[in-house]
Amino acid sequence: MSKDVKPYKDSEVEKKKQVEQMFDNISGNYDGLNRVITFGIDLKWRKKVIEMVKKTNPKYILDVATGTGDLAIAMADSDAEKIVGLDISAGMLQVGKDKIQKKKLNKRIEMVQADSENLPYPDHTFDAITVAFGVRNFENLDKGLSEIYRVLSPGGIFVILETSVPTKFPFKQGYKVYSNYILPNIGKLFSKDKSAYQYLSESASVFPFGEKFNNILRKVGFTDVENLPQTFGVSTIYSATKK
Repeated sequence: MSKDVKPYKDSEVEKKKQVEQMFDNISGNYDGLNRVITFGIDLKWRKKVIEMVKKTNPKYILDVATGTGDLAIAMADSDAEKIVGLDISAGMLQVGKDKIQKKKLNKRIEMVQADSENLPYPDHTFDAITVAFGVRNFENLDKGLSEIYRVLSPGGIFVILETSVPTKFPFKQGYKVYSNYILPNIGKLFSKDKSAYQYLSESASVFPFGEKFNNILRKVGFTDVENLPQTFGVSTIYSATKK
C-alpha cells in the first residue's frame, strides 16, 4: 500500500489493534450497512467467489477476515467437510456465530479469532482460501499473503474480493464523489464509530489493485494469477493457485 492508512489517525496504537477495535465497534450494524453502501451488489460479487471455489471441490476451506461470516456461511452450500472463518475481531465473530447457530451449521463452520498474519495452522492445511474485503486491512500485506500461501495446499485456490478504483470516465469521477463524500456520511449516520467508514473509504482509495496487486501475489509465490474487475471496476476478484 502506497500510504499507511489507519482507522484512528490520532492514535499511536498499531494498525492491527485499531482495525480490531474498529470492527468490534461497528459489528452490530455492519451487515445492514454493507448492503446499503454497496446497494446489495456485494452479494452478487460474493456469489462469483463461491462459484470459483466450488469448481475446485475443496474439502477444507479457510475464509480469512471472515467478519460476520457471510462468505463462510454461503460456502456451506458446497461439498466441503470443514469451513473455518477467521477474524481478529471478537465482535464480528460473535455476530457470525449467532448466524451460524440459527442456520444450524455449527458442525461444518468453525469461527476462530486469530491474526491473519500469524495463522494458527500447519503448512498445506486448506484446499481453498478466500478473503472478502479484508486484505487492505492487513498491517503487513506481504506477511499476511505469505501466511495464506503457507497454509494453502499445493494446487489449492486462493480467491480475493477487494475494492478497487474505476479507471474510466465517468465511473472514475462518480466513484471519487461517492467514496469521498457520500460513503463516509452514510457511515456517520448509521454507525457510532464515525472514523470507521472514513477509514474504509480511504484505505480502498490507496490500495494497489489490478496488475499491481497481481504482481504482489506473484512475488509471494502464487501462480495462475488473474484479476476480474466487477461493476465498472469498483471491486475486483483475484484468483491464484499454489504450485
